[in-house]
Amino acid sequence: MKKLSFLFLLALIISCQSEPQTEVEKWEEQAARVEIIRDDFGVPHIYGKTDADAVFGMLYAQCEDDFPRVERNYYWAIGRLAEVEGEQALYSDLRARLYMTIDEAKEMYEDAPDWLKELCEAYADGINYYLHTHPDVKPKVLTRFEPWYPLFFFEGSIGGDIESVSTRGIASFYGQGKEIALADLTEEVDINEEPKGSNGFAISGEHTASGNAMLLINPHTSFYFRGESQVVSEEGLNAYGATTWGQFFIYQGFNENNGWMHTSTQVDFKDDFLETVEERDGKLQYKYGEEWRDVWTSEVTLKYKDGEEMKERTFPLYRTHHGPITGKSGDKWIATALNWEPVDALIQSYKRTKTQNHDEFWEMMKIRRNSSNNTVYADANGTIAYYHGDFIPKRDPQFDYSRPVDGSDPRTDWQGMHELEDIITIVNPENGWIQNCNSTPFTAAAEFSPKQEDYPFYMAPDEENFRGVHAVRVLSEANDLTLDGLIDLAYDPYIPAFERTIPGLISALDKNPAKKRQLKEAYDILKAWDFATGKESIAMTIAQFYGNAYYRSGQMPRQGNGMERFEYLGNGLADTKKIEILETALKNIEDDFGTWKLPWGEYNRFQRLSGDIDLKYDDDQPSIAVGMASGRWGALASFGANTHDTKKIYGSSGNSFIAVVEFGDKVKAKSMLAGGQSNDPNSPHFDDQAQRYADVQFKDVAYYKEDVVARAKETYNPGSRK
Repeated sequence: MKKLSFLFLLALIISCQSEPQTEVEKWEEQAARVEIIRDDFGVPHIYGKTDADAVFGMLYAQCEDDFPRVERNYYWAIGRLAEVEGEQALYSDLRARLYMTIDEAKEMYEDAPDWLKELCEAYADGINYYLHTHPDVKPKVLTRFEPWYPLFFFEGSIGGDIESVSTRGIASFYGQGKEIALADLTEEVDINEEPKGSNGFAISGEHTASGNAMLLINPHTSFYFRGESQVVSEEGLNAYGATTWGQFFIYQGFNENNGWMHTSTQVDFKDDFLETVEERDGKLQYKYGEEWRDVWTSEVTLKYKDGEEMKERTFPLYRTHHGPITGKSGDKWIATALNWEPVDALIQSYKRTKTQNHDEFWEMMKIRRNSSNNTVYADANGTIAYYHGDFIPKRDPQFDYSRPVDGSDPRTDWQGMHELEDIITIVNPENGWIQNCNSTPFTAAAEFSPKQEDYPFYMAPDEENFRGVHAVRVLSEANDLTLDGLIDLAYDPYIPAFERTIPGLISALDKNPAKKRQLKEAYDILKAWDFATGKESIAMTIAQFYGNAYYRSGQMPRQGNGMERFEYLGNGLADTKKIEILETALKNIEDDFGTWKLPWGEYNRFQRLSGDIDLKYDDDQPSIAVGMASGRWGALASFGANTHDTKKIYGSSGNSFIAVVEFGDKVKAKSMLAGGQSNDPNSPHFDDQAQRYADVQFKDVAYYKEDVVARAKETYNPGSRK
């Protein structure tokens, strides 16, 4: 009887136990620990119990704002772009898999620290819960996100290091069977294209009204490349700023005690090695010193869209110890080495957001996996700092690494990485400010800048540019700055490129009285110009067309850096050619608009007609006049605009997310986002910052919870939004 009673009790206990938690129940439980507050500009402020909870909510909110870009960044990163864009994208996908296969990504994920795996799992769960609660959203490729995906997209910059590897070289080797010249192993650069990059300023308290350090965060990217958000946990996370869609860390931003701004660097962080490869004893081997080593070989099958069908192609994969095989020159294979340590890179990207002072920031930088960026820094202790890259391989100086080197010679191998103490850094320079505008670090702090002769060339091949010249000019005069004053400085309208060229044109006309009389109206406008851009400026329109006509004229010398080649228009080109180029420019304006007397803002426009990734523009649809100009000419507030089967030009890159930050007892900040937070044209936050963007009317950042609550328009848990 006792045995029967015991068995009955045991059965009762087992029957009362709950069923294992389902995946959806797990998501719902985590969502209940997350609060999302949308402020009056739709900026999401995400609060979680743990960092993982905050990441879950962060990715959920990102998907609400722009799921297509979240998805696109990952099907590009993991090598599935051709499933959307067709066969021409196969070599982008192959490039991704050459550096890391899916199996390798999974293995790296499993070996990652537990805390990082928790964040990666929360990243995937946040997106998957969004898709679960939004069955109307139809992904193009990725119907389920995996926690190992972030290992393919770990750094946050514009394409990261891997985009510097030519897909044309990969196509030549793996697909088209055509040899290409070494000079063609980099992607073509359009000389008329808006320069990619950013501006970062750090200003010490000696130049500010409050005595507190300030930071300008001014990335120049394609519009809508990043969203704005704040992410907070009870484990010490409280970061605000710009996040590249689909990533779980604030890439450019600040917390209460410090801030960080990244600018693209020209530090040499990758190299090509010429490999001698032979088939020996039935195996592919490459020569290394006196030995022959096996070439690592595998294969991958990639899908691609062909009309309404999905087709497949299988490719071999080859690597040596230098890196993947990315091309061929003569009978040599080319292996390309670059920074590829995804776990460490993710750790660095995330830890950055939780540092509280410069000592902690320095320790984080010692991870040295932020290879494609420079970093401008400021904090509440008054420290300002600059790091010119942080992943820099050591090389034997007897070899020229600007060209492929002999991979069979062991002396060409990288000899580890330079220590952080060895690279170009600036901390608290005596002039009290630091700038980097993708320009040389040797003018970053005026006369207190590092000296070029103290460093190997490969540490800083960066040239000076017009934005750098502009930045030094305005910062040298900066004093008693407020946040509004820093905005004025960052939007200074001076255009240095034309101060170097228009006087030469004026001089040419002065020497030719007949042409001067013929072109008197344009001459008078240009001679009176103060080289400042603005919506009403006719001179800016003429200068834009004049500069563009010069680029197309074939008169630009092949030698010299970008500034020198453009300055040749002012001080080297024959006077008759200058006048011819001006006449061409005036005719081009008149042909398109009926008059060359065209105010800049009537030509230079902001327009956002849809949330599509590939935007279309239309002269017959509403648009907004913009007074900013191209960073190519040295405009600090960069507005990269071009024609798009249109007569007017429309901005599509440059100033995207912009913030000015002051550190003190409490952090204060103002920000701007091109267009708005949402990609949904039906959302009030699709273009609620568009006119403000054109008028340079920054919004106050709500950082502290009481300020966020005061400006709250919606408060909800993931999955509960009406």
